[in-house]
Amino acid sequence: MSANDTVILVSNYGMGKGLENLQLLLMGKYLSLLSQRETLPAAICFYTEGVKLVIDGSPVMEQLITLEKKGVHLIVCSTCRNYFGLEDKEKVGILGGMTNILEAHSAPRK
Repeated sequence: MSANDTVILVSNYGMGKGLENLQLLLMGKYLSLLSQRETLPAAICFYTEGVKLVIDGSPVMEQLITLEKKGVHLIVCSTCRNYFGLEDKEKVGILGGMTNILEAHSAPRK
C-alpha cells in the first residue's frame, strides 16, 4: 500500500447528518472501502465529536485498527477528547492538538 498527501478530517460521530445509526453505518462502510484502496491517505484527523470514534467501544474500531496497521496516521485532538471527558479512552491513534493537525496538512510527502 502506498500513501499520498491526502488528509481526511472527521468532525462528526458518523458520516453526514441524520439518524445516528445511519451515520455510523456510512462511516463504517467508508472506512472499510478506504482500507481496501491501493493508495491510502496520509492521515485521518479526529476532532469535535469525531473523537468519539476512536474510543473503546467505537462501532468503527475494527476499520480504524486496519487503517492504522496499514500506515495511516490517526490524529486525535486532545482538547476535544478532554472536553468530552474521554481521557485515556482512545484505543487507536496518537493524541495531538491543532498543531499536529496543521502539521499533517503541510507535511512534505515522499
